[in-house]
Amino acid sequence: MHICFITNEYPKEGFPHGGVGTFVHTISHKLIEYGHQVSIIGINVYTKKNEYENENDIEIYRLKPKKIKGLTWLFNNKSINSKLSQVNALRPIDIIETAELGMAFIKKIPTVKYVIRLHGGHHFFAESENRKVSWWKSFQEKRSFKRADGFIAVSKYVKAHTEKFLSYNNKPLEVIRYPINLNLFKPRPEIQIKKSTVLFAGTICAKKGIDQLIRAIPKVIESNKDIQLNIYGRDWFFPNGKSYIEYIKESIFPEIGNAVNNIHFKGAVPLDVLAKNYAASEICVFPSLMETQGLVAPEAMAMEKLVVFSNCGPGPETIEHKKTGLLCDPYNPNDIAEKIIWALKHKNETKKIAKEGRKFVEEIFNIDTITNTNIKFYYKIKN
Repeated sequence: MHICFITNEYPKEGFPHGGVGTFVHTISHKLIEYGHQVSIIGINVYTKKNEYENENDIEIYRLKPKKIKGLTWLFNNKSINSKLSQVNALRPIDIIETAELGMAFIKKIPTVKYVIRLHGGHHFFAESENRKVSWWKSFQEKRSFKRADGFIAVSKYVKAHTEKFLSYNNKPLEVIRYPINLNLFKPRPEIQIKKSTVLFAGTICAKKGIDQLIRAIPKVIESNKDIQLNIYGRDWFFPNGKSYIEYIKESIFPEIGNAVNNIHFKGAVPLDVLAKNYAASEICVFPSLMETQGLVAPEAMAMEKLVVFSNCGPGPETIEHKKTGLLCDPYNPNDIAEKIIWALKHKNETKKIAKEGRKFVEEIFNIDTITNTNIKFYYKIKN
């Protein structure tokens, strides 16, 4: 079977990327291992030119971005459609998969089935961030959903909340989690844990709960003056070009006084480096205000780390409080602080919880199980 992913987010060495890129990278390599063919087509967000790369038999086409005022969407989709036709002519495609908006202007090839994976679309995040729905993005998302042959949701939560706004049109729909690479994310006893270290990983932006986590640190310091918060992830930028890290330093740091000395921005790092930093940390904290599923919590759980995750969204699907991890109120810095303080004071309990978290991820996020489930779904809509 030949699966083609339409995405701009497939990782390029030397550049930061997010969770969707990690997912496509992980499952693509596993599909190749299982004897399938994989192509990646997307607009090049790394350089301003056409690029081709063959990565372990995954064919990656990064297309030169077109920028024409008011018509960028038209010309970029034209480039994607042209490349799809070329690839399909060389190696017939069976499945094209993309995210919520991605199918709106993709031409239908009669022999191909089209899948939308719900990573969190415009309607989903507009609700969660309490912002106005864009009529243009709403139009695209509705059009995209009508053109799909099937849907995969990465959590029960994203499935339920998306269907409040968009119809699945009685097409096949299945909840399939993100896979976790358990060969990379595994206990690393050879790496020494740095006492009193808390790790956050994710894009530095409001919806990841970074504001509240930073505001929680002064209270944690009252209990443990040695606490260090290490923040890993790419910066996010406002429409005016200002970085979110700048905003934090200007607007939140003045509120927390000397606690700023205990907070460190480490930037985006490759996955293997992130795994080593998970291993070296005492606690991993991800107080997201909104997620579709999120990779960082199960990645850290797979490494037998004590994870504090959000009690919102898919949090309760990922963690059973005080059994496989801890859940916090991500809107409440005091509650985040209390969960960190509890974990630092109850080390025997946290070791047991962390071991149960690893077992849960091995069962639910196992890459082989999830890849097989994806393949069965592809065959289901193909036939």
